[in-house]
Amino acid sequence: MQQTTPGVAPDRTDRTRHKALVLWALYLVLAIAVLSFLAVLLPGPLYRIRVFSLSAAFRSLEYGAYGGLLALVLGVLMLPAMGIARRGARRFIGPVLAIVLGALAWGVPYMLLKKAESVPPIHDITTDTRNPPQFLPDVLALRAAAHATNSTVYGGPKLAALQKKAYPDIRPMFFDLPPGKVFAGALQAVKALGWTLDSAHPGMGIIEASSTTFWFGFTDDVVIRIEPQPDGSRLDIRSESRIGTSDLGRNAARILHFRSMLYRKLGLPAPGE
Repeated sequence: MQQTTPGVAPDRTDRTRHKALVLWALYLVLAIAVLSFLAVLLPGPLYRIRVFSLSAAFRSLEYGAYGGLLALVLGVLMLPAMGIARRGARRFIGPVLAIVLGALAWGVPYMLLKKAESVPPIHDITTDTRNPPQFLPDVLALRAAAHATNSTVYGGPKLAALQKKAYPDIRPMFFDLPPGKVFAGALQAVKALGWTLDSAHPGMGIIEASSTTFWFGFTDDVVIRIEPQPDGSRLDIRSESRIGTSDLGRNAARILHFRSMLYRKLGLPAPGE
């Protein structure tokens, strides 16, 4: 014989139990979504303050991505269940929040992966692949102090071929202006882009700077070389990551941003404009 709580109909008791079960399932899905989101968000800052190693940070991204995908799927499945457990539009807030957090946790690592697959695994980009600008001893010392794992010795014809195929618009810049004026414009461009100025040698025509990414704090070093030409000046620039096999296209993008800023500072139309 079915036992019931006095004064409470059996179907009402079942609905109460079902509602409680759905809510507990929602809390679990939300917990997965929040933890996955944090697993993707926090590795960068934790790596910057040396709480995480780089390998641990990447593992956290991987786990966060898988957890985010799970939360996304479960959040979608929770939508019809919440329609039964609660009334009104507020019933969908929890599942939608899980879906959004899960999508972010899964989407960010996925986009990084697709970006890495779309560019060659290189981290040293220069406008002069035959005679790349060389970093001076002070910057080499900075790289050594930061435990840079990438050598500043250029990779030669193989690297040049990979760069040319992926970034054909990375080329030397020629100006019908004296080297001193181009040097001043380059210095202004470095400052306008927010790079850290490491050294400036007008007599040598060399400017060195560094740029640090916001999320993980990866630092890339830049050296700019201005040389006199019979009819003006030539500028070459090199941007190299301190660590990592692939730069996700960051160094090439940096050079193109510098080129646009340089032409602006010199009062000239940028190539293609």
